[in-house]
Amino acid sequence: MILLQVLESGDLHKLRDLIKLYEDVFEMKDFAMPSDEYLQSLLHKDGITFLVAEKDGEIVGGLTAHDLPSTYFEANEVYVYDLAVAKNHQRTGIGKNLLKELAVICERKGEREFFLQADIDDQDALDFYRSTGGAAENVIHFSYSTRRKVE
Repeated sequence: MILLQVLESGDLHKLRDLIKLYEDVFEMKDFAMPSDEYLQSLLHKDGITFLVAEKDGEIVGGLTAHDLPSTYFEANEVYVYDLAVAKNHQRTGIGKNLLKELAVICERKGEREFFLQADIDDQDALDFYRSTGGAAENVIHFSYSTRRKVE
């Protein structure tokens, strides 16, 4: 059975396991785990949600979501920064259940919508998000490094 849980301040070990899952699924090279102190501070922050799916004591899926205050209405929008399911548990409904639970959490908090990004070349992710009712928007994401000058 899969259990969904929002991480709380005492769940540092589960947050570390979630990040290890991200590292594996996203194939992050040369990744260095942040310090326990930093991760613990994230667990205490308002406006960030870590939702995990656990099976037999193992984190097999999860997401990280950030509240973004809207300037267009009196509610937050929620940005799903990461969503991952362990490779051997994909296509079993875990990702869909994580999104359903996030929708419940958002509605309970009075937030109007949540959104996420997918790489345009990641056809599996695009198909998954479409199958769960996500509405695709054609945008291009630009990133800026704080280590280089904006021209």
